[in-house]
Amino acid sequence: MQSFCNRLRRLDRFEVRLGKLAYRGLDAVGHPIFEQKRVDSMLAVDLVLLAAKRSIRKAVLFTGDSDFLPAVWTAKNEGVIVGLWHGTGAMQPHKDLWDAMDERTPVTEALINTMRRP
Repeated sequence: MQSFCNRLRRLDRFEVRLGKLAYRGLDAVGHPIFEQKRVDSMLAVDLVLLAAKRSIRKAVLFTGDSDFLPAVWTAKNEGVIVGLWHGTGAMQPHKDLWDAMDERTPVTEALINTMRRP
């Protein structure tokens, strides 16, 4: 994972936001349950700050989580076009998030194949 994150950090115009794993107990089989915390908040803060500073004209979110709605509304109020790349079928985004977007793009296997690096 560390190697992958380091490669991402080296990409031009790319930031990596790592949260914190929080232990949430054990599942029914006795395996530990961990949740990733803080990442949504960090991304929302980034979106709002970049929009308020007029550093971006467009933002694209890869999520289905309606927790991003306040940040989306704020960015749009600052004139940022906000797009949503989202899952399909059972992985559909939250309805309110869908409705708030300026642009929507389903993430399909064909789309992912167009972005693969050699």
